[in-house]
Amino acid sequence: MDKSPLEKIFGNSAQTTVLESLLKNQGEFIHLSGIARETGLSHSSVARVLEPLIENNIVIEKRLGKQIRTFTLNEENEIVKMIVKFYCDLGALYGEK
Repeated sequence: MDKSPLEKIFGNSAQTTVLESLLKNQGEFIHLSGIARETGLSHSSVARVLEPLIENNIVIEKRLGKQIRTFTLNEENEIVKMIVKFYCDLGALYGEK
């Protein structure tokens, strides 16, 4: 499997993998289990990676009931806007959408 543009530059890490999952699903709230399934990471690894992103207002968490957690990028955050632009520009350089 080809490496994604982010992996080509930053390597394969849990942080990169989770961030790319959120970027691919931009504008949608996705379940923690969905991120885990898409990335191949454990639920606990995904939760660990998401915590600092939530604390820094990069990711928004929305709870559905007591146990279901969903997440999306905070598109109002200036850092997120820069990350999205960087990701799109990087994809264009590597010939990806």
